Amino acid sequence: MLSFINLISAWAIPLIIAFIPLFAFTRKVPVYESFIDGAKDGFTTAIQIIPHLVGMMVAISVFRASGALDFFVGWTGSFLHALGVPSEIIPLGILRPLTGTGSLAFATDLIRIHGPDSMIGRMASTIQGSTDTTLYVLTVYMGAVGIRNGRYALKVGLFSDAVGFIAAIAVCLVFFG
Repeated sequence: MLSFINLISAWAIPLIIAFIPLFAFTRKVPVYESFIDGAKDGFTTAIQIIPHLVGMMVAISVFRASGALDFFVGWTGSFLHALGVPSEIIPLGILRPLTGTGSLAFATDLIRIHGPDSMIGRMASTIQGSTDTTLYVLTVYMGAVGIRNGRYALKVGLFSDAVGFIAAIAVCLVFFG
């Protein structure tokens, strides 16, 4: 069974990549021209979202450099530690909605220091898979289509990140604790 799953995973993407242009060709869709039009639209979208991305990157840098991250970790560390949450995990829960690359680097560092089979390593991995880079996603998608008021999407996204963080910790404590 495992060899069958490995075979499917090895061939799934190449087959999809081959199937889509072939299917479009059978429908008389001008495949190359459609690809070029899409690439032009993608380039235009990328140019439109650059100011939003720069603003978000500056905000993240200010958040980290100002000491706000360290303050929050110190403020919540003792409370969460009493619940069984290692204080080393807290910055990951804060960074994950802000930056994917920063949170991945932080999680990698935690795994390198504590080991992949440690509780901290397992929690870091589970948090990475259970949460999303909400502010990045909102910046890119809302910037791409010109939405100016995304407060409801922001609230729901951050709430879902908090739920994902708590659920990841709870699952790790139940299964590995």
